[in-house]
Amino acid sequence: MKNRSVQSRLGLNVVAVLWLLLLLVVNAPKGTEADNSVSAFVQNSIFSNKIVIFSKSYCPYCLRAKQMFAELHERPFVVELDLRDDGAQIMYVLLDLVGRRTVPQIFVNGKHIGGSDDLKAAVSSGQLQKVLSAI
Repeated sequence: MKNRSVQSRLGLNVVAVLWLLLLLVVNAPKGTEADNSVSAFVQNSIFSNKIVIFSKSYCPYCLRAKQMFAELHERPFVVELDLRDDGAQIMYVLLDLVGRRTVPQIFVNGKHIGGSDDLKAAVSSGQLQKVLSAI
């Protein structure tokens, strides 16, 4: 009799745990759809624009990168992360994509150039002009 009582309590505990898990799963945040749309935005930006700069409006390195493109008479598509509600999420997508969370992150013809110093080096070496004229 005592054995059945223990089994009953264990059975009730298992049922309670299963209900709790079910409630957690059903009420879990649905972040994957938003994450997918942010990732899609980043990918679409990179591959739909000749030049993309992921930037922050107050960042001096970002300003320098934008100025370098202006001097080359190029008009990049600029994503100002600090002015967007999903800016932090975009930073994490960039971290997954290029291994960096810093700004600026510059892409030309779908190719990751890097940051401001990388852009300056690419301009100096002539590599940027090759990438710009690739398409």
